[in-house]
Formats: sequence, structure tokens, C-alpha cells
Amino acid sequence: MPARVSEALILRTFPLKESDLVVSFLTRDQGKLRGVARRARRPKSPFGSGLERLSHVKLYYFQRETRELVNLDSCELIHSQFSLAPDYAAGVALDVMSDVSEQLLPPAEPSERFFRLLVAVLDFLRTSEAQGVWQAMNYFLLWAVRLSGILPELRVAVESMEIAEEMLYTPVARLTPRTWTRETAADLRRLLVRTIEEHIERRLVTVPLLETAI
Repeated sequence: MPARVSEALILRTFPLKESDLVVSFLTRDQGKLRGVARRARRPKSPFGSGLERLSHVKLYYFQRETRELVNLDSCELIHSQFSLAPDYAAGVALDVMSDVSEQLLPPAEPSERFFRLLVAVLDFLRTSEAQGVWQAMNYFLLWAVRLSGILPELRVAVESMEIAEEMLYTPVARLTPRTWTRETAADLRRLLVRTIEEHIERRLVTVPLLETAI
């Protein structure tokens, strides 16, 4: 029997050898992990379609303290995102969510709030109309940088500030429907991009400064 069973969201997969995959996934109880799924690329894979991008699954795996990668055994699909495949905007949104999560989340550090954020936004995308995609994306991005501890004081236009505050304090399913203007979207995008850039700059600059001080 597998040593562990976790509710998980699949973030990314990478080919390994002829039929295997390296899978990056976010668990509710252990945070982001990586593992090897043997024979996952074969037609009769024990994983079926459960390793698709942002699939919500129950994952069975073995974990050893001395190894960075876990061994994936099988999975049970809870929710797939197949219904979003025909929608181009929703597909881009899924790419953004998986890439941002992969880059922001540290390995093996539990973050149930981030896990619940992803689940809530995915549920919203599956049940909302097409015009709700970018509303959900801005909500996700604001909360992603906030939960990662890199969201500074918001200094944007009044309209954008109102939207940002609503997104931070209102569940995604209860957001007010809005007509997004080009100026509002650009304002929020500049805010998020600069916030992430400043965080990366701090990570790159701080270590050399500390080494110099020592």
C-alpha cells in the first residue's frame, strides 16, 4: 500500500525517459512536492487523465526522507478542467495559475490557504461565464502575492484600488460583475509585475550583501 494519500492539485509535468513523468503538485497537507510517475505516458497508465494541468485529485505516493522526489503510485480524479479547454481565455488563465503557483510556492511547506485559493478560483471558472475569467485571474494574482508575503501597500488609481480591495476581502464567487477597462487592467498588471520584480530583486541582492557584511 502507498505510504501516503493526499488531496492534490497538479501544477506541472515534465517528460522523463520514454514513458515516465516528473510531476510537480500541491498537496493540502504537505505543500508543493515533486515526484516520478512511472509509465504515466503509456496508453494504459494507472494515472489516466489525472495528471493534466490543475487537475484536482486524490494522489497515492511513497515518500522517503532521504529522497527529494516521491514515487507516485496512482491517483483518483476529483475534478478535471476539461470543460475549460474550448475557451482560449480560460486556457491562458490555467497556464498563469499553474506557472505562478509553481514559481511562488516553496517546496514542502504546507499552505492550505493557497490550496483553497486555487480550488475556489477553479470552481468559479468552471461555473462562471467567459467574461469572469479575467476577474478571477486578478483575484487569484492579488491573493497569490499576498499569501506569499510580497504584496506591499497598494499605490494605484482610486478605481483600481477599489477593485483590488474588493478582491482581497470578498470571496471570488461574490465579486461584483464589472466591465474591465484597458486602464484598470494595465494598472493592476503594473502593480503585480513590479511587486514580483521587487521581491525577486530582494532575493538576488540580499544574499550578496549579507555575505559582504560577514
